[in-house]
Amino acid sequence: MNAPGISIRAGGLDDVDRILDFWLQAAEGTDRRDSPTKVTALLHRDPGALLLAEFAEPSTTRPGEPGGELVGTLIAGWDGWRAHLYRLAVHPAHRRKGIATALLAAAEDRFVQFGAFRADAMVLRDNTLAHPAWSAAGYAPQPEWSRWVKPLP
Repeated sequence: MNAPGISIRAGGLDDVDRILDFWLQAAEGTDRRDSPTKVTALLHRDPGALLLAEFAEPSTTRPGEPGGELVGTLIAGWDGWRAHLYRLAVHPAHRRKGIATALLAAAEDRFVQFGAFRADAMVLRDNTLAHPAWSAAGYAPQPEWSRWVKPLP
């Protein structure tokens, strides 16, 4: 599925504030502690990891934005060993238009270039609105694994 009128690009330092604003509107609420410092660190460590979906035309509602209107994000992180997907978020007014599919395709293309053979996705168990999108893209829970976490100070 394509997303007509949508372009995908890597986010940059000029995008940090608008990404954080976007996540407040479109991302599932969690215990993340988002900050400009953390997004900037991601961009410095892996410059192509933060994928942005925008309307191809520059925004008329927010003049001066680095690109068109932001409608989706996906972090496609590569640690040199594994391909990880985080923060798939599509603006509620633009869901079911192929934006998530386009972001996932861009991420998978990125991973293939690195030689990755599998991608894993962090999907909240209770985010049942997202489960059909992940399933439609060919992702499934992996029953033999669970995520173990330890909060750090």
